[in-house]
Amino acid sequence: MKRSLFLPLSLRVLAVILFAALAFAQNDEIVPNENLVVEGIPKIPTSLAESVGRYSEFRSAGFASWHPTKREMLIETRFADTAQVHQVKFPGGARTQLTFFPDRVAGAFYQPVNGDSFLFMKDVGGGEFFQLYRYDLATGDITLLTDGKSRNTSPLWSYQGDRVAYGSTKRTGNDVDIWVVNAADPASARMVAQMEGGGWDVSDWSPDGKQLLATNGVSAAESYVWLIDVATGKKDLLTPKTGSETVAYTNARFAKDGRGVYFTSDQDSDFQRLVFMDLTTHKTTVLTPLLKWDVDEFDLSKDGRWIAFEANEDGISALHVLDTRTNKEVPVPKMPVGVLYNLTWRDHSRELAFNLSTASRDYDAYSLDMATGKLERWTFSETGGLNTSGFAEPKLIHWKSWDDRSISAFLYKPPAKFSGKRPVIIDIHGGPEGQVRPDFLGHDNYYINELGIAMIYPNVRGSTGYGKTFQKLDNGFLREGSYKDINSLLDWIQTQPELDAGKVMITGGSYGGFMTLAVATNYNDRICCSVDVVGPSNLVTFLEHTSGYRQDLRRVEYGDERDPKMREFLERIAPANNAKNITKPLFVIAGQNDPRVPASESAQMVQVVRQNGTPVWWLLGKDEGHGFAKKKNRDYQFYATVMFVKEYLLK
Repeated sequence: MKRSLFLPLSLRVLAVILFAALAFAQNDEIVPNENLVVEGIPKIPTSLAESVGRYSEFRSAGFASWHPTKREMLIETRFADTAQVHQVKFPGGARTQLTFFPDRVAGAFYQPVNGDSFLFMKDVGGGEFFQLYRYDLATGDITLLTDGKSRNTSPLWSYQGDRVAYGSTKRTGNDVDIWVVNAADPASARMVAQMEGGGWDVSDWSPDGKQLLATNGVSAAESYVWLIDVATGKKDLLTPKTGSETVAYTNARFAKDGRGVYFTSDQDSDFQRLVFMDLTTHKTTVLTPLLKWDVDEFDLSKDGRWIAFEANEDGISALHVLDTRTNKEVPVPKMPVGVLYNLTWRDHSRELAFNLSTASRDYDAYSLDMATGKLERWTFSETGGLNTSGFAEPKLIHWKSWDDRSISAFLYKPPAKFSGKRPVIIDIHGGPEGQVRPDFLGHDNYYINELGIAMIYPNVRGSTGYGKTFQKLDNGFLREGSYKDINSLLDWIQTQPELDAGKVMITGGSYGGFMTLAVATNYNDRICCSVDVVGPSNLVTFLEHTSGYRQDLRRVEYGDERDPKMREFLERIAPANNAKNITKPLFVIAGQNDPRVPASESAQMVQVVRQNGTPVWWLLGKDEGHGFAKKKNRDYQFYATVMFVKEYLLK
């Protein structure tokens, strides 16, 4: 007789009861996955996840590349846990997923002649040591083009579609040299030009495939454009330093005939302007002399006739198109108020692709036909079932800071159903040379719509978008001026009858995390709590331990910790050395593989603040880098942050 495959009835009943009890225990709370280290965070009930869940289901999409012969595009979006490459064959068409990796894919670039393949970049665990791959669209085969170890960036196809230029740290691990590889033969990779420093990017190939433009970024306020001979490696500096004032040259592109170069520059200006240089005479012509805002990016049509560029007008994107025959602008259809980027002309057409976001829409891919004025949306990313049309619109505010400068921010107010003075979250951007712009707020809409919290996103001194003079106001020994800008914002909040100055939380990511800790140590009595996301806690230890390819770039901004006077100053202002001042609850979030701000920066802050007896929540992603990229980790971070806000800001 065969032995029964089933348990006796009594044991089956007991098993069902035990299983149900275990399932209830698991289902009654959100259990962090195996890649999260959680300390001090209370159990998160499933009811909270259910109440905030739809706000964690926003999806965005980003235009990546036009097909060279068809009206099709590659985009990046997330269907599962991370962003991957998808193909879209017409506006509103299905998003067909092409790459399937546990880690995010960064960038995708069609082969520019026949579109039979595309390049993409990918790292592991957020470490940012990107590798370059070629995807064959006929077979689905993926070929690694780099060594699998070094950091490789700014890949660029030649116009002939046979070679790829890129920057690589392969030689020293820190310096970024210029390399070229035949896309069909990874073994053909060779170093074209040896460079010093980690700030090099490939900008463009010449139309004949014989030269490259490369940009060397020394800091956010200083960069140079070089011309490189691909065969010999000979380097010529196109933009030499001519005075005591530093100049930033960016976005270099060859003209159609290869005899000139377009780029943006703040030479003799406080803002980035569109400039043309004749390569024979090196004479430059400013093409946007009347524009009083930064030109953030531009793209030249393949026939050389049109330049589309985006101007950053007090944070809002303004689209412009220039006729290169007359160097005059042509009329452009009115665009929605928001932020757009990645302007790219489609070959053999007057159609322009870009990514666009507004306060009520996350980023999606769009195209604009300049011949007809028709704006088309290629992707319709999901909103978790929420009607986002009524989401809060940004209000641009200004206040006088401690030195009588005008500082700006975007204020988002809760809906009218919330009465009385409203609590406030101040969210400080990273960079530090970043800028808050009025695009979609994602998770933050939950705090506004469901908890009645006002959100303020300041652009303190040091932010980009307001001129290079303003951008340099927090460099080196001027660091504390930006803290005082937040203190002045707290004064402004006190004057606003609809805002509760007694209920303020500070938060921010990266440098915004450092600012969060700085405000918490300097103005502890003026806030309720703070949330630091991947922020440095001591600029000396940060500079000593950030990845080598970034050290010199960051020293220009923060100061050189090897100089005794600067070191003493940075140690004196370090939040980790002033942690005794923090008596209000603190939540610290970090990624174990972060190459920019090592997780040790967060860990040391947690340790010293806990010595005060102050409540500290600690969340570490073992498979994350500079911010959480995986949805399951981001969701847990969101749930925990909501709990923190309810516990320490709203009670």
